[in-house]
Amino acid sequence: MRFIYTLVLFISLQIVNSQNQFVPDNVPYKTALENAKSQGKPLFVMLYADWCPHCNLMKKEVFSDSNVMDFLKKNYVCTWKDIEKEEGITLKNKFNTKSLPTFLFIDPNDETLLYALKGELKKADFLAEANYALNPTMQLPYLEKQFLADPSNSDKYFTYLNTLKKGKDRTDLSVPTHIYLNTQSDAQLLSETNWRVIANGVTDIKSREFQYVLNHQKEFAAVASQNRVDRKIESIVNEMLRPLVDNLDTINYYKQREIAKSIRLQKTDSLVFKFDLTLAERTEKWQFYKKVTLDDTQKLVWNDASFLKEIGQTYLKHISDTESLKKSISWVKHSLELNDSYDGNLLLARLYNKIKDKKLALQYAKDAKDISKEMNWDAKEVDSLLAELNKK
Repeated sequence: MRFIYTLVLFISLQIVNSQNQFVPDNVPYKTALENAKSQGKPLFVMLYADWCPHCNLMKKEVFSDSNVMDFLKKNYVCTWKDIEKEEGITLKNKFNTKSLPTFLFIDPNDETLLYALKGELKKADFLAEANYALNPTMQLPYLEKQFLADPSNSDKYFTYLNTLKKGKDRTDLSVPTHIYLNTQSDAQLLSETNWRVIANGVTDIKSREFQYVLNHQKEFAAVASQNRVDRKIESIVNEMLRPLVDNLDTINYYKQREIAKSIRLQKTDSLVFKFDLTLAERTEKWQFYKKVTLDDTQKLVWNDASFLKEIGQTYLKHISDTESLKKSISWVKHSLELNDSYDGNLLLARLYNKIKDKKLALQYAKDAKDISKEMNWDAKEVDSLLAELNKK
């Protein structure tokens, strides 16, 4: 009897679990469009990838709910596309999708994008947004038309922008932002409202508005704050250089880095320095890595103990000439002045060992050992190094 009870319970749980499993309905896109036309409904498309945790959580916690699916099926024709498969790739490119998951609400008659969402949403928030997408006065074409009819109206701009950015990345906000800002004189830019416009939508480092911010930082700091101005300057350099580093696009990176360097601020120089090193590591350009660090480490990251140790680790693995290694030792020593640490002492011991200075290698290995004892940490790495040094 106990076996039968357990078996029934197991089968029941499997049934419940299967009922709560969301299986995407991969209707061909053209078929879904035709169905939406014939039924007089908008088309709903989810773009996802199997490796995307936010996509999987939405499937599990939102689309497995019968209330959500009933609402979608009542008001939309739905299809679900993996961006790594044929139609998903096409739709990702067609709608310039850069974030996952992305939810598209489309007019099937002309494939106009009515509304878009991106990222993970709670069930109630998703339902609220899917309901807004049905309201013509909240849809992107209507809001865009209202804005373009009066492009100097900041309220209409922000209404359009705030809906647009629910489903688009910052670079997609640039066009309406510059349409609005072209109605504003340089003097008018210095207002809290126009600072918000610049902070939200300006992504072009060479644009009139951003160059005006660079040349009037004190005035904008009075309108907003110095911290907000600094964050904007850093974010625009980040947005320009990061995709090039991520894609290992060295040709365009070196062109754009010169534009970033022309800003001539320590905060942006520090960002460029770190991107330089990341790109050098990923492309294994160790001579360039060495040149950048020898030129600028003390100037740009001298008070960043963690980063100084990161550079030291790279020198330990990839740089071989003694003079350069001695320089890296001076950087790691300074990191210990800022923050004495087990890993810093162990790194110094290894660097001294690499330049064949056994005496100092032993000294710093022993210091690392003392710290590991005091903190009750695993000392396998330093014990191994000490054993190696004591054999020599």
